[in-house]
Amino acid sequence: MRSDDEKEYLIQAIDALRRDVLIISPEFRIVAANRHAEEKREGRIIGQVCHRLLYRRESPCNECPAVEAMRTGLPSNMKERFAVNAPPRSLSCFPLFDGDRIKALAMVDYDLSRVTNLEEDYQRANTFLRNTLLNAVDGIIAADMTGKVIIFNQAASEVTGYSIAEALDALYIWQIYPDDGRQNAREIMRQLRGEGYGGRGKLKRYHIDIVGKTGERIPISLYASIIYEEEREIATIGFFHDLRERLRMNAELERAQVQLLQAEKMASLGKLAAGVAHQLNNPLGSITLFAQLMIEEHDLPAPAEEDLRRIIQDAERCRDTVRELLEFARQTCQKMQPQDINRALSRTLFLLKNQALFQNIEIVCALEEHLPTVRADIQQLNHLFMNLILNAAQAMQNQGRLDLRTSVTPDAKFVYVEVSDTGPGIDPKNLPHIFEPFFTTKDPGEGTGLGLSMAYSIVQNHGGQIRVDSAPGRGTTFIVTLPVAGPPNKGDTSEPIS
Repeated sequence: MRSDDEKEYLIQAIDALRRDVLIISPEFRIVAANRHAEEKREGRIIGQVCHRLLYRRESPCNECPAVEAMRTGLPSNMKERFAVNAPPRSLSCFPLFDGDRIKALAMVDYDLSRVTNLEEDYQRANTFLRNTLLNAVDGIIAADMTGKVIIFNQAASEVTGYSIAEALDALYIWQIYPDDGRQNAREIMRQLRGEGYGGRGKLKRYHIDIVGKTGERIPISLYASIIYEEEREIATIGFFHDLRERLRMNAELERAQVQLLQAEKMASLGKLAAGVAHQLNNPLGSITLFAQLMIEEHDLPAPAEEDLRRIIQDAERCRDTVRELLEFARQTCQKMQPQDINRALSRTLFLLKNQALFQNIEIVCALEEHLPTVRADIQQLNHLFMNLILNAAQAMQNQGRLDLRTSVTPDAKFVYVEVSDTGPGIDPKNLPHIFEPFFTTKDPGEGTGLGLSMAYSIVQNHGGQIRVDSAPGRGTTFIVTLPVAGPPNKGDTSEPIS
């Protein structure tokens, strides 16, 4: 039995509740009530019928919890709006027994408006969070501790190729990792649980490849976290950024920097080459002239005459090198006019294809019709194409296939010229140097190492770019990009020079 003090405390506690507490008889008459219920109704409520007092009804309400509690002898609850625009209310009834007989019911009646407001705030916050995750710029994937994907946003779908429905229905986190996906997933979990990668439960700036739906490997930068519930791991979530565009831009930037350095090197060396070429021209001319005079004016023994002819031959080789140096230094006069690239390429090929070097080489041309003209010096264009075509033929050692292609960019601002061979390709260690003056992989005496340097210089002088795509065993392709001719400058002629 409770003491008098305990009973007093219980009564005070019930009176302190800010909700209605009513004790009703089996006949639905109120036999006791707490202070809150009495004060709210501003009068004595003891002895009144509950359904008449609370709801102004002459009979118990439909699905009345008091009726249900009387019938079953068990607690009963009902949530209902009892009037239009009235706040929702919860009515609970608890049987009070005297032995096996129900002698009264304890009824607790309170409105749910505050609870409803909390639920609405929760729903708004949940919707906001969901929309934030789904529409984030970076990909977001969360998985439970079995690896089953439970969050998969739109950015993740665009990067991987999986639809959101596919991912949430049947995708496991290890399926997006390459090679041994489970091992990769375990390694990420190991790092997440360690302290050295951003703190326990965190992983920052982790670069790894993932695999899209089509099998494409996609480089990403990953930030990941473990989600805990009272120190228990319940899920992981990762935020990742697709690095393909950034890596492409970095490669383009590195290529542009290399071209800039190459252009600066060419400019400096060009000035030096011009000076050296002019200094060599006069003595080489004298050597050739006096050696020829000695042959013509003196009756020399055959060995001596042969030696003189060797001197003339080597002097002429030197003069050829000097001429190429002058071309490289761009000291020759240029005449820039609108030129037909297809016509220039075809004329160069016509001059070369009947030479012995091309007898066992299949030549395939794919020249786009109605190609826009480019502003160029026709002699330098011929020199450019001759160097690239001869270089390709020599690389194939007189046997293989030579492909020549021209095209125009979709915006019609640039013309492409591609010269491809099926030769052995270029060693990766040589690729950075192929446009450098005097760099050659040919045997001594077989080349000056100036051909590709001059090709580079000519393209740069025409406001274009030249690049090479090559790897050992799969041939080489040189791609020349030249700007389409704009409005003619003063002094230009409207017809190409042939």
